[in-house]
Amino acid sequence: MADLEAVLADVSYLMAMENSKDTPAARASKKIVLPDPSVKSVMHKYLEKKKEVTFDKIFNQMFGYLLFKDFCENVAEEPVPQLRFYEEIKAYEKLECPEERKKLAKEIYDNFIMKELLSHTHEYSMEAVSTVQDYLIKNEVPVNLFEVGPSRSDIA
Repeated sequence: MADLEAVLADVSYLMAMENSKDTPAARASKKIVLPDPSVKSVMHKYLEKKKEVTFDKIFNQMFGYLLFKDFCENVAEEPVPQLRFYEEIKAYEKLECPEERKKLAKEIYDNFIMKELLSHTHEYSMEAVSTVQDYLIKNEVPVNLFEVGPSRSDIA
């Protein structure tokens, strides 16, 4: 992250130098011509070089998520109900009280998972569904209840 801030600072400095033609320091120094003055393209090249231009890297950043959410709500031609499902899960993960987690876990299960199971429109793996069902039947609500994959641990 420090590298990213350094690149942004350098770009800002160079653009300020290029734009300030009235100061003696700018006249004395050789004019620097940037190949592309857009910060967006400089950042994109930097992130490509670091191999960090992936959906997961961008989506897991707050700004990237907000841009994606804005796109889903204002640009996408079809509604994206999975976004609300994702937000509900994130709200669930932030809860500290097990009683509140139990209540919200059941709401998430009923409003999103069960509804899609009944209408046969889901793309959930049966393993993931049965794991969530098992925890809810046992009345257990670990923070990572809705996570899928081998990284799951039984954190209560």
